[in-house]
Amino acid sequence: MKDTSPSTTTPPAPPLDLATLMAMDHAQAGRLLHQVRDAALAGEPPPVAPRPVIDASWRRMLSLGLDPDRPAGGDSVLEPDELEHRRRSCALGETMRTISESLGGIIDPTRQILAVSDDEGRVLWREGGIAVLRRADGIRLEEGAAWAEPVTGTNAIGTALAVGRPVRVHAAEHFAHALGQWTCAAAPVRDPRDGRLLGVVDVSGPARGFHPTTLALVTSVARLAEGELRERHGRAVDRLRSVAAPIMCRLGGRALAVDTHGWAAAVTGMAPVDRLPLPKPLRAGRAWHPSLGMCTVEPLPGGWLIRVDTERPPSEPPSRVVLDLSRPRSWSVAVTGPSGSWTQPLTPRHAELLCVLALHREGRSAAELAADVFGDPTRTVTVRAEMSRVRRHLAGVLAHRPYRFSEEVEVEVAGPPDPADLLPHSTAPAVLAARRPTRR
Repeated sequence: MKDTSPSTTTPPAPPLDLATLMAMDHAQAGRLLHQVRDAALAGEPPPVAPRPVIDASWRRMLSLGLDPDRPAGGDSVLEPDELEHRRRSCALGETMRTISESLGGIIDPTRQILAVSDDEGRVLWREGGIAVLRRADGIRLEEGAAWAEPVTGTNAIGTALAVGRPVRVHAAEHFAHALGQWTCAAAPVRDPRDGRLLGVVDVSGPARGFHPTTLALVTSVARLAEGELRERHGRAVDRLRSVAAPIMCRLGGRALAVDTHGWAAAVTGMAPVDRLPLPKPLRAGRAWHPSLGMCTVEPLPGGWLIRVDTERPPSEPPSRVVLDLSRPRSWSVAVTGPSGSWTQPLTPRHAELLCVLALHREGRSAAELAADVFGDPTRTVTVRAEMSRVRRHLAGVLAHRPYRFSEEVEVEVAGPPDPADLLPHSTAPAVLAARRPTRR
């Protein structure tokens, strides 16, 4: 006989939070996390939901087909000459003394190591006691090793790079089984000149005895490093100003002296600006700028002198745009016109917005874009602010009312080979829909 009584289900437990996890007995927390990870990786309901940041990372690893039994740190480390080249090229090298001195007196060098990676997750520097460094060698947490998520799975360095915010990964929250006895806390460091992700400051050690405040300390040190970079940049702009000022006093017309990131050191003949978006690459000679028109560009120590051409009529608008979304974490837009070509890197949000506009050449209103990107048509203020920023870079390419690519511009989208990999970290409804294969 069929049972017609109402069915009852036990509501799922709320996700783990870090404070609860760290307050538990070490052995109990370890067993629970192993149960949660094993169930999640097997596609079965876990006893409690993992923390959202960990759950999202595990899903990314499963979509990549990553093997949790593979060794951490990648199959190879950088050769010494390549490691040294990356150290010299990474702006974080300028702040290593601040990072080391700030964390060195706080962490326990016998149980924890300090590691600093570049924006690709390669460990460039590490410090710690001999015993813990030897243990770190066993999991390949060594200089030159790769700790990005696609290589090592969920871990504080790689996951902080992926989500762009501080992350702590405790014990079996790591995707790789080899890391189940470790805990790590990492915070990203951004370049204050352009917002670019430079790398990650990380503290790692055996899970037992890892202090709950470590993530807050690491985050504070990352902000200190950003502050030092900001001060260094300010001094560099002052030096450029001292060089440019006597030159610009003799100039007529409109001109700017900007550093290599576009920050203005001096302006004459026009309204002051904080920063001028620079096409990439920028070379000496005549060049077309999307907001200034034709300009003459001359090198200065630490930057450029840009003189706006007032004798010639404005150049014709651009004719072609290539939106490059083919790489996982590096997106750009290339603009071609009668005056030449230039390329502009894109933030994740601007990549989403331009992707939507490329899919809808007829244009989108602010409310439609808000629904496309945020799933909320009321977030028009945010959309208008973001579109104002992106149009500063792409004047002559983007129109508004509605927002759209100009009708005269040919638009090409270079996407990843698999549509499912389009802007992999985006949760925008329009991007999620674009990842799905078209059904016939």
